[in-house]
Amino acid sequence: MIIRSTLRRSAYVDSVTLMRAQQALRGLPGIAEAGVVMGTEANLDLLRQAGLDPGVGATVDDLVAVVRGEALEQVEAALASLDALLRPPPGDGAARAYRPRTAAGAVRLLPGANLALISVPGRFAGSAAREALEVGLHVMLFSDNVPIAEEVRLKQAGRRRGRLCMGPDCGTAMIGGAALGFANRVRRGSIGLAAAAGTGLQEVASLVHRLGGGISHALGAGGRDLSASVGGVGMLDGLTLLGRDPATTVIVVVSKPPDPAVAARLLAHAAAIGKPAVIAFVGSPPAHAPGVLYPVATLEQAGAIAVRLAGGTVRGLDEPAVWWSSAVPRADAARARLAPSQRYLRALYSGGTLGAEAVGLLHSVLRPLHTNVSGGGGQPLASHGRSRAHTVLDLGADEFTVGRLHPMLDPTLRAGRLMQEAADPQTGVILLDVVLGEGVHADPAATLAPVIEAAGRLAGTAGRGLVVVASVCGTDEDPQNRTRQVARLEAAGVLVEESNARAAALAGAILAGDAGRRALGAAWSVPAAPRSEDHGGVGPAAPAGPPGPERSTTGVGLLDGAPRVVNVGLPLFAESLRAQGVSVIDLDWRPPAEGDRRMLDLLAKLE
Repeated sequence: MIIRSTLRRSAYVDSVTLMRAQQALRGLPGIAEAGVVMGTEANLDLLRQAGLDPGVGATVDDLVAVVRGEALEQVEAALASLDALLRPPPGDGAARAYRPRTAAGAVRLLPGANLALISVPGRFAGSAAREALEVGLHVMLFSDNVPIAEEVRLKQAGRRRGRLCMGPDCGTAMIGGAALGFANRVRRGSIGLAAAAGTGLQEVASLVHRLGGGISHALGAGGRDLSASVGGVGMLDGLTLLGRDPATTVIVVVSKPPDPAVAARLLAHAAAIGKPAVIAFVGSPPAHAPGVLYPVATLEQAGAIAVRLAGGTVRGLDEPAVWWSSAVPRADAARARLAPSQRYLRALYSGGTLGAEAVGLLHSVLRPLHTNVSGGGGQPLASHGRSRAHTVLDLGADEFTVGRLHPMLDPTLRAGRLMQEAADPQTGVILLDVVLGEGVHADPAATLAPVIEAAGRLAGTAGRGLVVVASVCGTDEDPQNRTRQVARLEAAGVLVEESNARAAALAGAILAGDAGRRALGAAWSVPAAPRSEDHGGVGPAAPAGPPGPERSTTGVGLLDGAPRVVNVGLPLFAESLRAQGVSVIDLDWRPPAEGDRRMLDLLAKLE
């Protein structure tokens, strides 16, 4: 085999274009493998693991392409095609349209523009968000790897200007029927979501839809919003907007466990709004909740209770205790397929909140449980490259996404890790989430199923079984169609459950001892959710909101209709919005100083 590489200094290309170019190179005659990445250390390590050592020194700002093939002429021809592959397709009318270079220019070209959707690399995201706020746009900051001090500055700047700043690391929002970022297609209704958790928001919204309810709006705040450093600014502003929105009658709050002081402030504010609110602090439900608040232990409970509070009847989902009674014999049958050495769970999540929910459910049942998910009770994982005992891994965490696509878009990282875990003789159960919707992979089951089948064969050749358990977050209205995705996974032998919580519980039941099973069974024998006329026994709602910035005018008007969007970054988000009939204009964004780090440092000193 012949390996050749090319290095382009300070040549920024967005991650989606890199992924598409990489896939195209792999399909060329005589090419066995190819990689096209920005030169982060994590990406270079992945190239080496795939047998594609570039043999060159690269920085995070450099583009690296490596090709392995059967003959020198085929490899060189593949590399020679790289420029054409990195250009937009000639038939893409949106790509050929004029794209302004500044947010101010975009606002002039798109009358009524009111929201910037920003998905540029984290080190440039702050300046892009500041520019958007300065020209009067609300901001949905999808980018991660943004310093937390910059997040605080952006959110405070947004408040001063009366503009909502969702994120950084805000993966999902739904406004006026438009699905932004990674979001699902769900029916409209009266349930509003405020979330510091992207896949947590998606799970609740999808379950609400499948259970018969509907979503008014869903506002993201970013994964660090409820930390002590940020103070819940985004969540408080989002709650205020939903409290004022006449179409919203029930609110669901979703996040990983917040800072205790921030949680207390958030709960007081949610109670003071006066609308029933379901509180889903994933992995750590609040012990006390003032006002008309309904604390829940799982995202599934959040969706079911919200539907009932909104006056609906939950349909299509067995009661928890009924489900558990059927899950136990299925767990017994799965465990019978495993060898004695196969004692451990390996959970490979693309959604951080779904991973956190699994940790919260399983850390006291499967011990020791290691994870890179903060909170929830697991032990920190020493090395992200290698699992230890029971492991729950969030592959969408910052350490895996610097300079590369999120695993909901690019399945390459998870596919490789799945085969790695299947080769471990101690792996008994692999737990997965499959997330559908706008902006994510077009057919995740089709890419996962062959890998799962290959993993099963790998274990089988060593005389072992392998159990794969999954949940599919999404709806039949999503472009991927949930029913078809479930069928493809089941055809590959996957045990698919209706919610992430049920998938995690089934995985735990397969591997847990008798005491662990009893604990899981007790968790699933929960009382029925309240009816819409119930008030939960937690006291009356306060008549008015608290004083202070939570009663500001931030975001007024944002929920009046579908947004008009300035897209800064990944073109696939603009494609998704256009497919939904949403008005959008693409910014011709490029890194300052073409991403040259020395020049950027010099410019920073001159400011």
